[in-house]
Amino acid sequence: MRFYKLNSRIRYVYYTFIFMILYSSLSFSQEKTIQIINQETKQPVKDIFYNYHNESGFSNTIGQISILPKEEGSLFLSHIQFGKVEIDSEDLKMAFEKGFLEVQFITHQLSPVAVYRIHPEPGESNYLDVSTQDKLEHDAGDLVTTIAGISSVRKSAAYGFDPVLRGFKYDQLNLVIDGVQTASAACPNRMDPASSQIPVNMITEVEVLKGPYSLRYGNAFGGTLNFNSSRPEFSEKFTPVGRIGTSYESNGNVFRTEGVAGLRDKSVDFRVFGSYSTGKDYKDGEGVLIPAEFYRLNWGTKIGFKLGEKQRLGILLSNNRAKDVDFPSLPMDLRDDNTWLLNGTHTAYFFNRKITSWNTTMYFTKVNHLMDNYDKIINPRMVDAETDASTLNFGGRTEIRFDFGNNFLYTGVDFRSESSEGERTRKMLMGPMTGNTLYDNVWQDAKIIRSGIFAEYHWGNETLNGAVSGRLDYNEAESDKPDSRFSSVYPDLNSAYLNPSISFGGTKRMTERASIGLWLGRAKRSPSISERYINFFPVGVDPYEMLGNPQLKPETNNQADLVFQFNSPKTNINLDMFVSFLRNYISSEIDPDLSPAMATSPGVRKFTNIDKAFITGFEFVWKQQISANLKHDLSIFYTYGEDQNLNEPLPEIPPLEIKYALKGSFLKNKILPEILIRQTLKQDRIAVSYGETETPAFNVVDFKLTYLPVKKVSFTAGILNVFDVAYYEHLARSVRDVSKRPIYSPGRSFYFTATINFM
Repeated sequence: MRFYKLNSRIRYVYYTFIFMILYSSLSFSQEKTIQIINQETKQPVKDIFYNYHNESGFSNTIGQISILPKEEGSLFLSHIQFGKVEIDSEDLKMAFEKGFLEVQFITHQLSPVAVYRIHPEPGESNYLDVSTQDKLEHDAGDLVTTIAGISSVRKSAAYGFDPVLRGFKYDQLNLVIDGVQTASAACPNRMDPASSQIPVNMITEVEVLKGPYSLRYGNAFGGTLNFNSSRPEFSEKFTPVGRIGTSYESNGNVFRTEGVAGLRDKSVDFRVFGSYSTGKDYKDGEGVLIPAEFYRLNWGTKIGFKLGEKQRLGILLSNNRAKDVDFPSLPMDLRDDNTWLLNGTHTAYFFNRKITSWNTTMYFTKVNHLMDNYDKIINPRMVDAETDASTLNFGGRTEIRFDFGNNFLYTGVDFRSESSEGERTRKMLMGPMTGNTLYDNVWQDAKIIRSGIFAEYHWGNETLNGAVSGRLDYNEAESDKPDSRFSSVYPDLNSAYLNPSISFGGTKRMTERASIGLWLGRAKRSPSISERYINFFPVGVDPYEMLGNPQLKPETNNQADLVFQFNSPKTNINLDMFVSFLRNYISSEIDPDLSPAMATSPGVRKFTNIDKAFITGFEFVWKQQISANLKHDLSIFYTYGEDQNLNEPLPEIPPLEIKYALKGSFLKNKILPEILIRQTLKQDRIAVSYGETETPAFNVVDFKLTYLPVKKVSFTAGILNVFDVAYYEHLARSVRDVSKRPIYSPGRSFYFTATINFM
């Protein structure tokens, strides 16, 4: 009897063991689907290449892969943006049980760097938890001012904002689309800076690379703003996609709308896009009417082709049109600005090799600009003037990425040609020249050709990572149509420079949550077309006419950043302290021996080099999840600049600024209120010799409420400048009339935004 019971138990254990083996074999004989998720952003990773035993392929648009599980063996993942990762069999088994796999990609990003989402899904947390404006922006220069450390020069109340990053501006900053394409302002006064030519509604993120540390995308003297356009997406079946949004602001009757429509299947992604914005004069906090009329139309298409599993081809065509834009701080208004952008990109992927990818882009940009003074109220009116100018940019870059385990290398070459031409026409209405028409050669048909070679190596492990970046540029400039008066000042109009730049640094993880980074860089920048060839034209802070200098020396930036970071599940703190020692800094000085072309100008400034200048400052960002429904963000940034030759502050340096945002999320993320408080201190460190004046402190409060009835739809209502404060930015120019009153920002304004997104 006992034997029978024992035998029964043995048989029970035996059958159970056999059942488990059969069940395990059956389980592993069936194909399973798991979703690949970026651990940092919590977003699915599409188009990631996988290799598991004899199976390989790409994840779909929602990051899913389907594979046949095995008892042993690793899953290898490879992505053009994130590099290569190996997942061992134990972690893979857990992923099969959960249905998803969170992957921590080692990117070794050059610090300080941040990426900001532009068109997130309704209710989606923005990448790096940084919010952007819900309004539909028509000017990228205004959009980026929401980022800590970025301000803008404002010559108009509504258009053509020129970004300033840590006191670096104009050609000291490298503004590019998709890492390569750029536009040059055709207007001598920069009514149309490169930022104004960017098709914002086709941009998905802005990569902000502060300092001269990442040299892949060009000469990053003071930093790089890389506007990445939407990447092609493919689906197994024919799928329509689209997005539409509209907004209205009461103060200034500002109306904006934008949309994208397209179709995609397994080999083609076709999209057309467009945006339209218009506005009238607005009232400031004192009830004064500010000239702010503008019109902006943008349209274009982006097409992506999937050429097999390992090749992609993308084409972007865009046209930007601005008309009848008020520029009260300038002697003329923008009459018509017409810009064409075209680029084509080919990417090849390589797997199970040291070479991961090879990316090549070619581009073409044409800007036609017309401005005049016909609508200006001038008493007495001595002259009718207009300027018709254009710029042409073309070039390209090719880059190869090599992977060595967790380390990787970018290397390649790039080329850029930019040329400017234009003429100012002056019809004399009074005085001894009445009835005569004069023609001024503004740009002298100037041209700059830049070619470079670059390399950037990223290395690291779980506790220490870093990068070394370098490039060598050859910069050559010439004038094909020199002006006789300009040639009398500078007999030699051609120049050529070889500019080496290098940076290195790293980040050390001190604890699980805290890290410290040190970054050192040295970059040289040759002068721009304007700095070399502008021909008696008022383009500075004051009304003095500016005269270029083709013999300017390249300026050098020796910069260091010390970065402290603390990251926990609910708290993120970042403190970045930087210092720049500048040599041959490009500035200007009044030349009393030169007479201006216009009698209304007080004199002439010549571009010149300053032996020594100094810029330092800090950026502090604190983000905290207070509770399940509340979080707040605090950012403080400050820049200090000094002309060490004159012992005077550098011009156009913004004051210390504090931003605080309190954000809520209620009713399962359907109701999202937000309060934004902005405090800017008085700026009394001014360059008197440049015509700068002190700017008083101000405090502005904004409020908005977003409602998400369903996932793809959002409605936002808000109040800008809730307390109707009268204020103006330090970098806002003054109106060119007898009042010399600065361009004040809008007073209280109510706005409403609605978006539907099926992308």
